[in-house]
Amino acid sequence: MKKTIAAVDLFCGAGGLTRGLEKAGIDVRVGVDIDPACAYPYEANNGARFELKSVDRVSARELQDAMNGAPYRLLAGCAPCQPFSTYSQGKTDASDDRWHLLRQFARLVRETKPHLVTMENVPRLAQQDIFDEFVAELRRLKFHVSYRAVHCADYGVPQQRQRLVLLASRLGPIEMIPPTHMPARHVTVRQAIGDLPPIEAGETHDRDPLHQACTLSPTNLKRIKASRPGGSWRDWDEDLVADCHKKGSGKTYPSVYGRMSWDEPAPTMTTQFYGFGNGRFGHPEQDRAISLREGAILQSFPRGYKFARRGEPIYRKTVGRLIGNAVPVKLGEAIGKSVLRHVVEYG
Repeated sequence: MKKTIAAVDLFCGAGGLTRGLEKAGIDVRVGVDIDPACAYPYEANNGARFELKSVDRVSARELQDAMNGAPYRLLAGCAPCQPFSTYSQGKTDASDDRWHLLRQFARLVRETKPHLVTMENVPRLAQQDIFDEFVAELRRLKFHVSYRAVHCADYGVPQQRQRLVLLASRLGPIEMIPPTHMPARHVTVRQAIGDLPPIEAGETHDRDPLHQACTLSPTNLKRIKASRPGGSWRDWDEDLVADCHKKGSGKTYPSVYGRMSWDEPAPTMTTQFYGFGNGRFGHPEQDRAISLREGAILQSFPRGYKFARRGEPIYRKTVGRLIGNAVPVKLGEAIGKSVLRHVVEYG
């Protein structure tokens, strides 16, 4: 019998985790984020209310009121991962204010006393002292804690994305459900976006404003035409290779200016996936970077997920950030199913 679990999603972003939890059957009541750009997509696509607020200003009473009446309460969140990401290239350190958001998450766990906690972040977080501090606090509060790096493609996300998933429960030992997709069944780029209508660089599809692609300079147009799926700029003629890549330091970035491969999952979506030069974000066969809609689908958002009101302009940098920072919906669903299975077993 399905048990009732009410949840609050901290650092909710555009709603990827919330959407996944809802698909699994969890009653997400509120999403909290400091970014006003998250408000419309979060509420337009999900059943939860959006609260524009910094987590350090959220009170335990607010969260307890939101989850009131449910037999089981879940506090979920994904603190901003930039300080711990390999993409930061060592540019952040312990002085970065975002490191301390994890302590605010711990404070809210301590003060609200939920039955269940989940957190998703980059795998490097597990190497940081602040993560050890967070886990120790959960255990001090009598939570059973498990965490591991998860390959998102193993749960139906068409993307080679590694994420750290933590699950904690005061009911008993808790673990992620086993992978739902073995490597032979990983969802590929072709399966995810292969049937979207073709567009050219700089074009927006007339029936989906999110299916739009950046323009390309004449040089980058020559570069993408010289690129093959799964290849790199090393395949180009010498006159197309950027000066920075000819240097020793530039040779460590073979995937920039690359095309995706049709029959493999996509690379990790970043907040700049819509730019051809920002990673292996070239379309497998069309001479352009992937569109905003294609990036959202590769993050396993439903095809009709709304990121901007009808008729309003779409700011590519903003929407790209929302999509790239999101918890993949399919991963959120797997987390939700793990929590439900656990409550059925121990509740």
